[in-house]
Amino acid sequence: MINDKLKRILSSDTPQLIGKKILLAGWIKTRRDHGKLIFFDLRDRTGLVQLVVNPKVSGGSYKIAQDLRPEYVIGVIGEVKRRPEGTVNKDLHTGEVEVEISEINILSRAKPLPFDIGGEELSLELPTLLDHRSLGLRHPKISAIFKVQETIANTFRKTLREEGFTEIFVPTLVPFATEGGAEVFPVDYYTHKAYLAQSPQMYKQIMTSIFERVFTIAHAYRAEPSVTTRHLSEYVSLDAEFGFIDSWEDLMDMAEKIIKEIIDEVEDKNDKDLKIFNVKKLPEIKHKIPRLKMREAQEIIFKRTNTDHKGEPDLDPQDEKEILRWAEEETGAPFVFITHYPTKKRPFYTMPDPKDPDFTLSFDLLGINEEWVTGGQRINNYDQLLSNIKKWGNSPSNFEIYLQAFRYGMPAEGGFAMGLERITKDILGLLNVREASLFPRDMERIDERFSKTDSKTD
Repeated sequence: MINDKLKRILSSDTPQLIGKKILLAGWIKTRRDHGKLIFFDLRDRTGLVQLVVNPKVSGGSYKIAQDLRPEYVIGVIGEVKRRPEGTVNKDLHTGEVEVEISEINILSRAKPLPFDIGGEELSLELPTLLDHRSLGLRHPKISAIFKVQETIANTFRKTLREEGFTEIFVPTLVPFATEGGAEVFPVDYYTHKAYLAQSPQMYKQIMTSIFERVFTIAHAYRAEPSVTTRHLSEYVSLDAEFGFIDSWEDLMDMAEKIIKEIIDEVEDKNDKDLKIFNVKKLPEIKHKIPRLKMREAQEIIFKRTNTDHKGEPDLDPQDEKEILRWAEEETGAPFVFITHYPTKKRPFYTMPDPKDPDFTLSFDLLGINEEWVTGGQRINNYDQLLSNIKKWGNSPSNFEIYLQAFRYGMPAEGGFAMGLERITKDILGLLNVREASLFPRDMERIDERFSKTDSKTD
């Protein structure tokens, strides 16, 4: 840095240091010239503070300041002063102060920017923004997304730890398709074939026989041949699994508790970030989230819209939005559990309803716009599970490590998974789930967009 005797101060601390000589370091967000005065907004990890360079007091630093441009990394020494009357920025934490600079050191220079990131909005198409992701993430509105996301993940962890869950860390490379089907990414693994995990499902079930209650935050991969605003090829899954359940409804109770905690924590810890997105208040879940069987939901949708999907095996996106509107009218919050999906449309390990084996003891929690959580009770009987593996067209030999856990005793258990990016997207009112992924992967992109002739798109 430029002065070994001074300890670096963060921008958020400057309002308490009026009259003090301090050392700051960060990135130049914007530059403004007013007569002979040069103003900069300096960005560090805690926010922004205004710097002013005055030729009468800055000496040789004034010449250096004339060459500074946005995104230069600088270290500065100066005195914290109150802003002149009429220039206070009430929307900024440091808006009542500025730092009058006496020394400047350029720590790193920045090339001319491909677009202006100094404004409140980045008015660019999403593909263009993603093409410049490393730069775009520096914009406060974009970086705020991931502060909210951090709170969501931390709350998931905190809530489950308080409920006696153990965090586990599961593999990403798997020897078989976890959920079955063809929507997997094959990987060359030495001389063998492996796959990227569709979910941590098998491993969290195994670990239920060790710790009873487990959770993991894991990357999951789905080779779905679609480009929509709600799907990613790689996403972050918040997964929980626990045993000795009294009823499969215990699973929904736990999921509901987590969602309530997430909403409360985001409102409490991310007030500034929510304001950036003009989110004045998140939905308040005052009543127990309603629970409807899928066929009941389809009947309600039919009565409300005259759209007859009563024979379909799932709700389509418009159905989800309509039943969420119904839930908000009924309870004041757009959340609803949809249960009892058809057995043939759920993975082989899903427990059929003993009263109606054509349907499962499974659920989706729809939140605000779309599915947030999916889960259900699992088959814990070894013979039944083995039979289902065969019935779903799989080879039991591919599931030997998984089956061991059930061969040697597994209590009644179940779990659920939450999509981190989707929850983030809906809380902030984002239009595309890619905005809620740091470096999104889809059919058209791994960091950079594939060209039309690129073999990676074949």
